[in-house]
Amino acid sequence: MSTVAIIGAGPLGRWLALSAARAGFRVLLEDVMPANLHHAQEALRAVLGPDAFRKTAGAVPSVTFVSTIEDAVREADLAIDCVPDELESKLEILWLLDRMAPPRTVLATPTTRLSIADLASCTYRPAQCIAIAAEASSLAGNPAAQILLRTTTRTSPETVALLDRFWRQLGFTPTFEPDPAEQQSS
Repeated sequence: MSTVAIIGAGPLGRWLALSAARAGFRVLLEDVMPANLHHAQEALRAVLGPDAFRKTAGAVPSVTFVSTIEDAVREADLAIDCVPDELESKLEILWLLDRMAPPRTVLATPTTRLSIADLASCTYRPAQCIAIAAEASSLAGNPAAQILLRTTTRTSPETVALLDRFWRQLGFTPTFEPDPAEQQSS
Protein backbone atom coordinates (compact mmCIF):
# COMPACT_ATOMS: atom_id res chain seq x y z
CA MET A 1 0.00 0.00 0.00
CA SER A 2 1.32 3.39 -0.91
CA THR A 3 -1.54 5.83 -1.56
CA VAL A 4 -4.05 7.06 1.00
CA ALA A 5 -7.04 9.25 0.17
CA ILE A 6 -8.40 11.30 3.04
CA ILE A 7 -11.81 12.82 2.54
CA GLY A 8 -12.35 15.87 4.74
CA ALA A 9 -9.66 18.40 5.66
CA GLY A 10 -10.92 19.27 9.13
CA PRO A 11 -8.83 18.59 12.24
CA LEU A 12 -8.96 14.77 11.91
CA GLY A 13 -8.29 14.84 8.16
CA ARG A 14 -5.33 17.20 8.59
CA TRP A 15 -3.87 15.08 11.38
CA LEU A 16 -4.29 11.88 9.34
CA ALA A 17 -2.74 13.53 6.27
CA LEU A 18 0.24 14.73 8.28
CA SER A 19 0.73 11.38 10.05
CA ALA A 20 0.39 9.34 6.86
CA ALA A 21 2.78 11.64 4.95
CA ARG A 22 5.35 11.40 7.74
CA ALA A 23 4.98 7.61 7.66
CA GLY A 24 5.91 7.63 3.96
CA PHE A 25 2.52 7.34 2.30
CA ARG A 26 1.46 9.37 -0.70
CA VAL A 27 -1.55 11.32 0.58
CA LEU A 28 -4.39 12.90 -1.37
CA LEU A 29 -6.45 15.22 0.83
CA GLU A 30 -9.90 16.33 -0.37
CA ASP A 31 -12.55 18.62 1.02
CA VAL A 32 -15.67 20.06 -0.61
CA MET A 33 -15.03 23.37 1.12
CA PRO A 34 -12.16 25.27 -0.56
CA ALA A 35 -11.51 27.20 2.68
CA ASN A 36 -10.97 23.94 4.61
CA LEU A 37 -8.51 22.75 1.97
CA HIS A 38 -6.69 26.08 2.07
CA HIS A 39 -6.41 25.99 5.88
CA ALA A 40 -5.16 22.41 5.72
CA GLN A 41 -2.56 23.35 3.11
CA GLU A 42 -1.27 26.22 5.24
CA ALA A 43 -1.18 24.09 8.40
CA LEU A 44 0.64 21.20 6.72
CA ARG A 45 3.06 23.51 4.91
CA ALA A 46 4.05 24.97 8.28
CA VAL A 47 4.89 21.48 9.60
CA LEU A 48 6.18 19.63 6.51
CA GLY A 49 7.78 22.54 4.67
CA PRO A 50 7.17 23.68 1.10
CA ASP A 51 9.04 20.75 -0.48
CA ALA A 52 6.29 18.37 0.65
CA PHE A 53 4.01 19.85 -2.01
CA ARG A 54 6.29 19.60 -5.02
CA LYS A 55 5.77 16.84 -7.56
CA THR A 56 9.49 15.96 -7.37
CA ALA A 57 9.58 15.76 -3.61
CA GLY A 58 11.32 12.37 -3.62
CA ALA A 59 11.82 11.19 -0.04
CA VAL A 60 10.07 14.22 1.45
CA PRO A 61 6.59 13.35 2.80
CA SER A 62 4.02 14.41 0.23
CA VAL A 63 0.44 15.60 0.36
CA THR A 64 -1.57 16.50 -2.71
CA PHE A 65 -4.64 18.67 -2.25
CA VAL A 66 -7.54 17.82 -4.54
CA SER A 67 -11.00 19.30 -4.91
CA THR A 68 -13.00 16.21 -5.90
CA ILE A 69 -13.52 12.82 -4.34
CA GLU A 70 -12.88 11.20 -7.71
CA ASP A 71 -9.43 12.80 -7.92
CA ALA A 72 -8.67 11.71 -4.35
CA VAL A 73 -9.56 8.04 -4.73
CA ARG A 74 -8.56 7.39 -8.34
CA GLU A 75 -5.28 5.69 -7.30
CA ALA A 76 -5.98 5.07 -3.61
CA ASP A 77 -5.21 1.82 -1.87
CA LEU A 78 -6.99 3.10 1.25
CA ALA A 79 -9.70 5.77 1.51
CA ILE A 80 -10.55 7.24 4.90
CA ASP A 81 -13.53 9.53 5.26
CA CYS A 82 -13.50 12.24 7.91
CA VAL A 83 -17.11 13.35 7.59
CA PRO A 84 -19.41 13.82 10.62
CA ASP A 85 -20.37 10.64 12.47
CA GLU A 86 -23.99 10.81 11.34
CA LEU A 87 -25.83 8.12 9.41
CA GLU A 88 -26.76 10.24 6.38
CA SER A 89 -23.23 11.67 6.03
CA LYS A 90 -21.60 8.25 6.32
CA LEU A 91 -24.00 6.59 3.87
CA GLU A 92 -23.49 9.36 1.32
CA ILE A 93 -19.70 9.34 1.52
CA LEU A 94 -19.42 5.55 1.46
CA TRP A 95 -21.75 5.46 -1.55
CA LEU A 96 -19.54 7.95 -3.38
CA LEU A 97 -16.28 6.25 -2.40
CA ASP A 98 -17.63 2.83 -3.34
CA ARG A 99 -18.55 4.00 -6.83
CA MET A 100 -15.49 6.16 -7.55
CA ALA A 101 -12.62 4.16 -6.05
CA PRO A 102 -10.95 1.27 -7.85
CA PRO A 103 -12.19 -2.19 -6.79
CA ARG A 104 -9.01 -2.81 -4.74
CA THR A 105 -9.50 0.26 -2.50
CA VAL A 106 -10.26 -0.38 1.16
CA LEU A 107 -12.77 1.99 2.78
CA ALA A 108 -12.24 3.02 6.41
CA THR A 109 -14.63 5.21 8.34
CA PRO A 110 -14.18 6.69 11.79
CA THR A 111 -17.35 6.02 13.79
CA THR A 112 -18.13 5.41 17.42
CA ARG A 113 -21.91 5.33 17.02
CA LEU A 114 -22.72 3.49 13.80
CA SER A 115 -22.51 -0.17 12.85
CA ILE A 116 -19.83 -0.91 10.27
CA ALA A 117 -21.77 -4.04 9.31
CA ASP A 118 -24.78 -1.89 8.41
CA LEU A 119 -22.67 0.70 6.58
CA ALA A 120 -20.65 -1.93 4.69
CA SER A 121 -23.81 -3.71 3.56
CA CYS A 122 -24.70 -0.58 1.56
CA THR A 123 -21.56 -0.94 -0.58
CA TYR A 124 -20.44 -3.31 -3.33
CA ARG A 125 -17.32 -4.08 -1.28
CA PRO A 126 -18.41 -5.07 2.25
CA ALA A 127 -15.27 -7.22 2.62
CA GLN A 128 -13.18 -4.05 2.23
CA CYS A 129 -14.94 -1.86 4.80
CA ILE A 130 -13.72 -1.29 8.33
CA ALA A 131 -14.54 1.12 11.14
CA ILE A 132 -12.03 3.19 13.06
CA ALA A 133 -13.67 3.17 16.50
CA ALA A 134 -12.01 6.22 17.99
CA GLU A 135 -12.85 9.81 18.69
CA ALA A 136 -10.78 12.27 16.66
CA SER A 137 -9.48 13.87 19.85
CA SER A 138 -8.06 10.55 21.07
CA LEU A 139 -5.96 10.07 17.93
CA ALA A 140 -4.18 13.35 17.37
CA GLY A 141 -1.02 13.79 19.37
CA ASN A 142 -1.29 10.39 20.99
CA PRO A 143 1.58 8.32 19.53
CA ALA A 144 2.02 4.70 20.56
CA ALA A 145 -1.62 4.50 21.60
CA GLN A 146 -3.91 1.64 20.75
CA ILE A 147 -6.38 2.08 17.94
CA LEU A 148 -9.57 0.03 17.88
CA LEU A 149 -10.80 -1.16 14.50
CA ARG A 150 -14.18 -2.84 14.05
CA THR A 151 -14.73 -5.58 11.53
CA THR A 152 -17.68 -7.57 10.25
CA THR A 153 -18.05 -11.25 9.51
CA ARG A 154 -17.43 -10.30 5.87
CA THR A 155 -14.24 -8.26 6.42
CA SER A 156 -11.44 -9.90 4.45
CA PRO A 157 -8.10 -10.89 5.95
CA GLU A 158 -6.44 -8.63 3.35
CA THR A 159 -8.41 -5.64 4.64
CA VAL A 160 -7.40 -6.41 8.23
CA ALA A 161 -3.75 -6.80 7.19
CA LEU A 162 -3.74 -3.51 5.24
CA LEU A 163 -5.21 -1.55 8.16
CA ASP A 164 -2.86 -3.27 10.60
CA ARG A 165 0.16 -2.18 8.51
CA PHE A 166 -1.19 1.34 8.02
CA TRP A 167 -1.76 2.04 11.72
CA ARG A 168 1.52 0.42 12.77
CA GLN A 169 3.38 2.70 10.33
CA LEU A 170 1.63 5.64 12.01
CA GLY A 171 2.92 4.42 15.39
CA PHE A 172 -0.28 2.91 16.76
CA THR A 173 -1.01 -0.59 17.98
CA PRO A 174 -4.19 -1.71 16.23
CA THR A 175 -6.65 -4.05 17.89
CA PHE A 176 -9.55 -5.58 16.01
CA GLU A 177 -12.95 -6.50 17.35
CA PRO A 178 -16.20 -7.60 15.73
CA ASP A 179 -18.93 -5.01 15.24
CA PRO A 180 -21.01 -5.17 18.45
CA ALA A 181 -24.24 -4.53 16.50
CA GLU A 182 -23.56 -7.50 14.26
CA GLN A 183 -22.88 -9.69 17.31
CA GLN A 184 -26.21 -8.69 18.92
CA SER A 185 -28.23 -9.52 15.84
CA SER A 186 -26.92 -13.07 15.52
